[in-house]
Formats: sequence, structure tokens, C-alpha cells
Amino acid sequence: MQENEHKLQQAEGGAENISDTTKKTLEESPISEPKPSDNAVPEQIENTTPKDSPEETGDAEAEKVVSQEASNTSDESAAEQTEDTKSEDNTPPDSEDSNEAIDEIDADNAEDAEDSDNEKRHFIPMLDYHSMSMENLVGELQRLVRNEKIQAIGKHVSSIKYEFDQKFQEFLEHKKEEFVSKGGNEVDFKYNSVAKRQFNEVYSDYREKRDHYYKQLEQTLKDNLQKRLDIIEQLKGLIDVEEDINTTYKNFKDLQENWKNAGPVPRTSYNDVWRTYHHHMEIFYDFLHLNRELRDLDFKHNLEEKLKLVERAEGLVNEPDLTKAFRELQTLHKIWKEDIGPVAKEQREEVWERFSNATKAMHQRRQEHFQELEKVYEKNLEKKQEIIGKIASIAENVTENHRALQQQIKEVEALRDSFFKAGKVPQRVNEETWNAFKEAVRKFNRNKNAFYKNQKKEQHQNLEKKRALLELATSLKDSDDWSAATPEMKRIQSEWKKIGHVPRKYSDKIWNEFKNACNHYFNRLHAEKNESHKEEYENLDKKMACLDRLRDFQLSGDREKDLETLKKFLAEWKEYGRIPYNKKHINGKFNKITDALFNKLGIGKQQTELLKYGNKVQELAKTEDNRAIGNERVFIRRKIDESKSEIRQLENNLQFFSGDSEDNPLVKQVVDNLNKQKDALQTWKEKLKKLNILENKLNREAEEEENSSEEE
Repeated sequence: MQENEHKLQQAEGGAENISDTTKKTLEESPISEPKPSDNAVPEQIENTTPKDSPEETGDAEAEKVVSQEASNTSDESAAEQTEDTKSEDNTPPDSEDSNEAIDEIDADNAEDAEDSDNEKRHFIPMLDYHSMSMENLVGELQRLVRNEKIQAIGKHVSSIKYEFDQKFQEFLEHKKEEFVSKGGNEVDFKYNSVAKRQFNEVYSDYREKRDHYYKQLEQTLKDNLQKRLDIIEQLKGLIDVEEDINTTYKNFKDLQENWKNAGPVPRTSYNDVWRTYHHHMEIFYDFLHLNRELRDLDFKHNLEEKLKLVERAEGLVNEPDLTKAFRELQTLHKIWKEDIGPVAKEQREEVWERFSNATKAMHQRRQEHFQELEKVYEKNLEKKQEIIGKIASIAENVTENHRALQQQIKEVEALRDSFFKAGKVPQRVNEETWNAFKEAVRKFNRNKNAFYKNQKKEQHQNLEKKRALLELATSLKDSDDWSAATPEMKRIQSEWKKIGHVPRKYSDKIWNEFKNACNHYFNRLHAEKNESHKEEYENLDKKMACLDRLRDFQLSGDREKDLETLKKFLAEWKEYGRIPYNKKHINGKFNKITDALFNKLGIGKQQTELLKYGNKVQELAKTEDNRAIGNERVFIRRKIDESKSEIRQLENNLQFFSGDSEDNPLVKQVVDNLNKQKDALQTWKEKLKKLNILENKLNREAEEEENSSEEE
């Protein structure tokens, strides 16, 4: 009795020791762990990793090897049960649900009975491996193999391996698509994954430890099974021995004690051996009708113990922690089967029915729990289908812009993370959902890779264009024909900017070569300009000195003398030539002062303009440059045409104000502009006249020189 209480306390303590995190995980997952066949999938083989040994079929197969021979032996003993003699364990249940619940408990107890450490599997949290990355899965597998009993982690390892293989296969396909998109041959694809190598090492360590464990366990289980079968044979023989009933009863009790201490047997033989044992115990108790006192004492004790178990099982309906309740129910069944003998025939069915009904009630609670979980899984399915739809939509509309595509890649990565965090889906659509997800991601990757493949082709074309420009820039970098080479070099630079990206491995090299060629040319050009600028700054200094003298100049009152002095200032100013572009504002200062002085001498603006132009004509006469004179003529004629056109436009505008007074501001403005344009036209005509006089004079002098040469 005390031993039974201790077992129950162990069951309660084990359940209570589960952390809050573990409880939460268990609430999100089915309480009964998936069978190995639910999660078993063929291992995905890495290109660079040798295949696993062919005997690898999971824990279930390893355990089957251990118990196969023993199972055959126990079947013969189980067949000895008679149809009309029933123990509590083989009493027909009230319903299919009850039968299913008891079968599940019997299977769990059989597994735990094989090795007491098996029971620890109930308290190792079954985490949400689906949401973990490959690296985290490797870490979790490593933690389990190092810290937990090897026989207690089979289902956990199976689930981890399933999720890792799925994720690695998707990852490998992604890398293969990238390899092919960059021009590689699919046959040549190899990828060395650190995560896969680490996983294989840890998983190999797990298999080695597991195989070693079962190899040691195999013979022990066989020996224990044989001990129990021998005890059953001795129990059968008790009713045939002619001896004092008290001695026989003592031998019976010794056999019961030996049975308790006989050790674990293969799980496949566990239930059959126990049924056979209980069957022959009941036969022995029937044999004890010769000594009712001994038999009734046992029956009474067994009834009291079983009623306690029944009451505890019935009380579990109110236990809020479903995991704890089911584990305690499993322990109650174990005690019922292993530690308590039969009760009187007339009470067997009633006691068993109460115990069976309590088990059925717990099973119903679990079924309802699973149904609630199924609703959660359906919602998770909706989330995942929505995520798959979003990925598929992006895959159908992959952008053709690098920056935008990088944003799409981030969106798909975020959706992938959301998919793995969305939780489990119903088992019936698990593979279908996973395949749809993989196909959507794979389609996006294919379209993305196609874009970059085309971009790579375009980049090679850009490289050829830039190489042509580089060759041209290199040929011009030492040119001294500044007027021709400078605009061409600027055109090359502008064209370079319009060409897109080139492959990264050529980008820096070709840019540096092009930049060096351009810098070489423009450094030479600037050096040349600096030399010419030296002369311009010298001219600037002279003009500044001239401007200072002009500012100090005062009219003497002798008009002709002052006029001549001003003409000399104009001639000197023109003589100094070009000055730096950013200093040309001093020309305006010079003109402003001279205009003011001419005005004081009574010379109008138009006449002043012609005087200044006269100096320019004299310069042209000195150069005797027919081309420069021709260009000046073209310039003046264009200005004359522009003035005439403007005058016509202003005269047309005046017609719109024909009925308005001349005091009208708009009319006055148009009239003022018209007068200015007429003055300007007259000035340009006078300039043209002076230019014509110069040209005729030069032509005459040229004819006289020609005639003189002929006479000589």
C-alpha cells in the first residue's frame, strides 16, 4: 500500500515539476506525443554528406528488434487464457472510447515498464520545432542528447529531424537555384552546410548511444521475460502439488514477490505476460476455495486498494492540469495491473466498470482538448494560407528594379518567419501546406534569380560600353588640341554617367582607370589655363591701374583736350586684352565713369557708344583680320534685324492702345521702349557704316599696294 502511494506521489511530483514554459508548450500541442510513424520521413541527403546506414529506421524499429523473440514466447502463454475466465484487464469496456483510452494507457505503461527512465519522456517538453531555425534545431538536439536519457527522447528527436530535413531541403533548393542562375551546371552543384554537418554529427552521436543502450537492454529484457514465464509455470503448478494449503499459499506469496522483483520485459510482451499472470492468479484463488479465510482476506485487501484507485481516478475529472491528470491516471492503471491482485468474482465487474468509466471520462476530456487544439490548428492554417498567398502574389509581380527587389526580398523573408511562427496546422493538410509554401518561395526565388541573371547580362554589356569609352579617353589624355579634345572628354564623361552598373569584380578597376585618364587630361588643361590666366591677371592689374587714374581724372574745361584724353583712356583699356572671367565686372565700372564724363562734355549716349566703337574699329584696322571684320559685320547685321523686329512688334502693340490717352502708363511704357529701340537701331547702323568705311579703306589700300607691285 505504501509502495502504491509512493508511485502516485512520483507521478504527481513529476507533473508538477514541469515549468510554466513547458506547460504552455504542452497546452499548444497534443498531449499524446505523435507516433514515430506520424513524423518519420526519409532523411534528406546533403550533397557532401554520406548516406545514413540502411538499418536506421528510428526508435520503434530498434525496440522491435529487442522484443521480437520474446514476443513469440509470450504469445504461447497468452493463448492459455480461457474464454470464460476474465480478469479486470480484459473485461470488455463499455464503449469504443473507453477501449481506446485503456489501450493507449496500456501502451504507454508497457513502454515505461521496459525501462523506468522511459517515463521521463512525459516530462521533456515537446517544443514548437516547426518555428525553429536550422541552427536552433541543432542546438535543441544537442541539448537533448547531452542532458536527457537516450531512451526518453526518441519522439523529440524524430520531430526535430523531420523539421530540420524539411528546412534544409528548402534551403538547399534555394542555393541550387542561385547556383544555376549564376550560370552554373546543376550537376556540378555542391554545398557544404555547417548546420547540416553539425546536425549529422549530433544525430550520429544520438544513434550510437541509442544503439548501445538497446544492445545492452536486449539480453536483460529476454532474461527477465524468461523469469516471468518460469514464475507463471510455477504458479500453474501450485494447484497440482499435494501439500498443506498454508504452505501452498506461502509459496504463492513468494511467487508474487518474485514477480514484482523480476525486472522489466520487452514492451511488446508486457501486456500479454501480465494477462497470463493474472489469469493464473485467478485460477489459484479459485483453487483456494478450500481455505476461504486466506482467499477472502486477499480479496478484501485487493478490493480496498482498488476502490482507492477508483476514487482517485474519479477525482481526476476535476483536476485542472490535464497533463498531470492523465499521467496520474496512467500510474493508477499501472498499479491496478502490476501491484494489486484480483477481487471476488461478484465484485470484479462492478469495480472494473467504475474504473473504466473514470478512464472514459478522462479520455473524453482529452478528446475535447484535442478538438479545441484542432480549432487552433485550423486558424493557424488560415494564417499560413494567407501568408502563402502573399508570397505567391509577390512572386507573380517581381519588380525589375534592384532597390525595389531588395525590399521584396525583405518582405518575403519576413513572411517566411511569420509562416514558421504561425503554429501547427491539422495533420491532414500538413504536407500540402508545406509544399504550397515551398512552391511559392521557390517561384519567387526563380523569378528573382531570372532578374539578376538578365541584369548580369546587361552589366556585361555595360562593361563593354565603358571599356570603349575608357579606350577613347586613354587616346585623348595626352592631346594638345584643347579646343577639340576638351568637349570630347566632357562628352565621354557624360556618356559614362548614363551607362548602368558593371559586374562588381570589374567595377573598381575600370572606374579607376577611366578616372585616371580623365584626371590626367584635365590636369594638363588646367596647367595650361593657369599659364594663360597669368597673362589675364597681368591685364587685370593694368586695367585696375587705368581705372584708378580714370577715377582721379578731372575735366579741364577744354572740351577738345578732355575729349582726346578720354579717347586715350578708351584705347588704353582696349589694349590690355582679356582679364579673368570672374573679374569682368570692372568693365562696367569703367564704362559707367566714361559715360558720365562724356555726358559732362555734352556728348550723348549714342555718340559715346560710337566713340567707343571707333576704338574697336581702329583695333580691327591694326589687325587687318578680314575674318574678324566679317564676323563683326554678321554680328551688327543680326543686331539691326533684332532691333527692326522689336520696333515692328512695339508699333503693333501701340495699335491696341489707339483709343487710349498718351498718359496711360502702359502706352507710355510702350512708347519709351519704341524710342529706345529706334535709338539703338540708329546706333547699330552707324556702327555698320564705320565698319564699311574701314573695310573700303582696307580694300583701297590693298588695291594700291597691288598696283604698285605691278608697276614695279
